[in-house]
Amino acid sequence: MSVQRYFMKENALRAAVHEFLSKELERAGYSKVELMRTPLGVRVVVYAARPGMVIGRRGQSIKGLTRLLEEEFGLENPQISVAELEAPELDPAVMAAQIASALQKGVHFRRAAYWALRRIMEAGALGAEIRIGGKLTTERARYEKYVEGYLPKVGDPVLKQMREASHYTQLKPGLFGIRVRIFPPNAELPDRVKPKERLGPKEEAKPAAGGEVEGEEGEDRVAGAEDE
Repeated sequence: MSVQRYFMKENALRAAVHEFLSKELERAGYSKVELMRTPLGVRVVVYAARPGMVIGRRGQSIKGLTRLLEEEFGLENPQISVAELEAPELDPAVMAAQIASALQKGVHFRRAAYWALRRIMEAGALGAEIRIGGKLTTERARYEKYVEGYLPKVGDPVLKQMREASHYTQLKPGLFGIRVRIFPPNAELPDRVKPKERLGPKEEAKPAAGGEVEGEEGEDRVAGAEDE
């Protein structure tokens, strides 16, 4: 197998596992997955907002998940570890899933969008955009967009630092799509200049070795001694 075919196969496997886990672990605040092949098998790292729900009581949920990954995707001896997200509000996949869950419970789409937007900005994001599409108010599908803060559209910061995720949910009117874009608080912008630190007050003169005094005060004392 060529190198290109190998990486294409690995990326397809990772995408399939990600889609599977996003449905299985939606309530746990699933974000992403990492697959690493080791001599002992395949190491699977699952990132979620609520790791306890992934593990389950006495590890029953994670054992069942291990069995499913082995049967459905042919992973050899999968070893699953769960990592907790430090700031779930800054993860677009988690926020998009929470908006979809709110829509399924009957919450109005505008209320759900503003609720998520407020949580994202309170977590320290520089900017955020939430886009909800579907049959919102009429039989004709359309979308509404909610934006707050500083959110660049093009350029290197968008390609390298913008976080984006999409989620779809089936409701009675039809299929709804949610897209969340977050500009993280630690993003570096080329058009923003950091000011230099202000220097502190000048230190007082200290006596040097041999009893001599440095500074203007020391010079005055020496001059007074010569006048005497």
